[in-house]
Amino acid sequence: MFWFILISIFILGLIAGSFVNCAVFRFGEGESALDGRSRCPKCRHKLAWHDLIPVASFFIRRGRCRYCQKPISWQYPAVELVVAGLFCAAAWRFYPAVFAGHFSFFPLFELSAWWIFLAAMAVVFTADWRWYLIPDGALIAGLIAVLALRAGVLAQDYFLFGRADFFALADPLSGAAFAGGLFLAMFLASRGKWMGFGDVKLAFLMGLALGFWPVLLAVFLANLFGAIMGLIMVLAKKKAMSSPIPFGPFLVAGLLISLFFAPAILDWYLLAG
Repeated sequence: MFWFILISIFILGLIAGSFVNCAVFRFGEGESALDGRSRCPKCRHKLAWHDLIPVASFFIRRGRCRYCQKPISWQYPAVELVVAGLFCAAAWRFYPAVFAGHFSFFPLFELSAWWIFLAAMAVVFTADWRWYLIPDGALIAGLIAVLALRAGVLAQDYFLFGRADFFALADPLSGAAFAGGLFLAMFLASRGKWMGFGDVKLAFLMGLALGFWPVLLAVFLANLFGAIMGLIMVLAKKKAMSSPIPFGPFLVAGLLISLFFAPAILDWYLLAG
């Protein structure tokens, strides 16, 4: 049962990762992620279903388009595998009983919301890294997932205890106010030179998803990763000191580490102190 469910979740993640790739390509072209059939990014030929099997089609075609024979970016299988891994990690983190075949509505609803949120963050990471663009569509999808998640927690409390604990919203709201307010202040102070407004919206969403202390950790890690990567790229002469570097991927990286490891990191910090 464990391996069957794990493989099923992994395949679901591969399919979601394929959609993430499609969405990133469409957003880069200024199109809707839901319009029309998938097509080759080079020759624009519409793809058949057997060209769209996650990961497998890339290796079967040896990383080339079946129609124009031009190389396809390794981004496609990489994103599919990463999203599949995130889906499995989220199941283990938020609903481990599912691997034993124990299904319950509210935990499964919560897990589904996290899956949608993670897929949206994968779009943000890839689109900002590739296009210097944080798509509003991905942020809206992530926001809907987080609001559904919070609403599901309130509904579960009401179902189990006869009342909804609205005080539980204080932590995510304070996290959103802190992260969104901090980035909005930096955006206004720099007149958009330090970061784009998409980073402000992403920070707000991160706070709403994580809560106050985890988003504080996520923001710290994002700045640390950004500084290290910027230094590496300058030393490698890939970027100048004044060159822009997309900050969204580092925010998403900080978010993921905080989402999965914040309790362990906090315990380690308290013990080390």
